[in-house]
Amino acid sequence: MSRRMFDFTLTASDPGSMARCGVFSTPHGEIHTPIFMPVGTVGSVKGVYHRDLKEDIGAEIILGNTYHLYLRPGLDTLRRAGGLHRFEGWDRPILTDSGGFQVFSLAPIRKLTPEGCTFASHIDGSRHTFTPENNVDTQRVIGADIIMALDECCPGDAPYGYAEKSLKLTQGWLDRYARHFDATEPLYGYPQTMFPIIQGCVYPDLRKNAVEHALGMDSPNRGGYAVGGLAVGEPTEKMYEMLEVVCPILPKEKPRYLMGVGTPANILEGIARGIDMFDCVMPTRNARNGMLFTWDGIMNMRNAKWAGDFTCIDPQGTSFVDHAYSKAYLRHLFIAGEMFAAMVATQHNLAFYLDLVRTAREHIAAGDFTQWKNATVGKLMQRL
Repeated sequence: MSRRMFDFTLTASDPGSMARCGVFSTPHGEIHTPIFMPVGTVGSVKGVYHRDLKEDIGAEIILGNTYHLYLRPGLDTLRRAGGLHRFEGWDRPILTDSGGFQVFSLAPIRKLTPEGCTFASHIDGSRHTFTPENNVDTQRVIGADIIMALDECCPGDAPYGYAEKSLKLTQGWLDRYARHFDATEPLYGYPQTMFPIIQGCVYPDLRKNAVEHALGMDSPNRGGYAVGGLAVGEPTEKMYEMLEVVCPILPKEKPRYLMGVGTPANILEGIARGIDMFDCVMPTRNARNGMLFTWDGIMNMRNAKWAGDFTCIDPQGTSFVDHAYSKAYLRHLFIAGEMFAAMVATQHNLAFYLDLVRTAREHIAAGDFTQWKNATVGKLMQRL
């Protein structure tokens, strides 16, 4: 069955939770949800060939970061290359965030006003400004299939007054962002869609207000909705509570993206609460430090206990690296400081995360996701 661009078709739902399966159609291919999206901040998922991302790991979509790509290689290079897909040689879907989180977390000097945000580059200290309008233009040049609206990422422990002020700023930016997006055209011959970001910190009334505001400007150009400002310092229970507030009042016919989350357990709990799309640097960043995620729990490959273990890295693993190399060999690589250690661990972790969401889809379709999830989450985070 042919689908229009950015149609989201629900294919299954779990009777015991809000978990659902769907297919999201984009110009560069279909995305089967729930999905995990590897992070390729500067146009590269660190340490992994695109061939392996597709054929071994099974990634259907990857991320790019607007802040980093805007600073380096810069918009002129990306425009002359024909957009990020052609520049990095990736022919499947790409999602870009607005760069707002990096502005607020990395920039040593920043100023937020209703007009936009002025920041200093973490590379050379040069001054730049993102407005809703030029942020749309920037993401048009990058050319991602899915782009995020400019927002302020409020700290998870912010007091109510700060969170309320922050939300009003984000909403003012969103109004302008949506108008400019609707008034401009993509640059490379295929459509783009934008996701408003639902902010509001840990305050239910602010989160509800954010949803109502975003829905007030709903249009065919809004392919889905992102939930931001979680996993940024608040207790995990608060994150789940906010998802229980937001997801039931977001449109069922559009995908929901939880930004920057998280652990394998977080992902399964997010799926249970109605989230369809996830991204996080955890599987790649932690891999470079020797942490491997498995169905039986977490392995620290620097531990001496693995030095004499010549069994394969993960007998349940879906990546070829899981069966080609031993735990003892991978530990040796980490202790010796070999870059190949990070490459093997990264490939394993990303393959595991994609296997996690693929298995979740299978259980949602089978109607037993809740039972399976409840039996699984405890094992995922235990230390081996």
